[in-house]
Amino acid sequence: MRVLVVEDEQLLADAVATGLRREAMAVDVVYDGAAALERIGVNDYDVVVLDRDLPLVHGDDVCRKIVELGMPTRVLMLTASGDVSDRVEGLEIGADDYLPKPFAFSELIARVRALGRRTSVPLPPVLERAGIKLDPNRREVFRDGQEVQLAPKEFAVLEVLMRSEGAVVSAEQLLEKAWDENTDPFTNVVRVTVMTLRRKLGEPPVIVTVPGSGYRI
Repeated sequence: MRVLVVEDEQLLADAVATGLRREAMAVDVVYDGAAALERIGVNDYDVVVLDRDLPLVHGDDVCRKIVELGMPTRVLMLTASGDVSDRVEGLEIGADDYLPKPFAFSELIARVRALGRRTSVPLPPVLERAGIKLDPNRREVFRDGQEVQLAPKEFAVLEVLMRSEGAVVSAEQLLEKAWDENTDPFTNVVRVTVMTLRRKLGEPPVIVTVPGSGYRI
């Protein structure tokens, strides 16, 4: 899942991004509304965690732009105000969910994951394919009943492949979904991660390389 965090309190923004990355999400961070519009115009995000009171361009206007463009991106709006009228206004603008500050980080993660599931074809909470069972919420992976310990990026790559339901996923798509924009697009990080993931999942291999196209399970 790829997430954009838009928050002008830099310490909070960076803390949220760090926490989401630990949950195997690819996260970009900006600190004002103008930068958010720039990123949205370049990258495809599953979820935008959007502070409402932003400098340069207000969060409401960023949300309106996402709706206007007809993007499948889901918006979780943050605000220091917990008034019902503010929540209603934010939802009417086009936000998909609303979370007042201060918030419990576990709730933020749960809401981001729930919104992420709504950006694509609905799938069951626990993904199962080829003897692999992946639980995104618990961040657990089992193969043939045996738990497999994965690093965050390995988990993210496996989740993207599982969600594709047998379709081929290109290295570029994996890079876009599992890594943030600071990753060198010419790096071999995808190939190395897939190799490590194959080894950890054991024999027989379940990740198939489709020459010239990508990978599938």
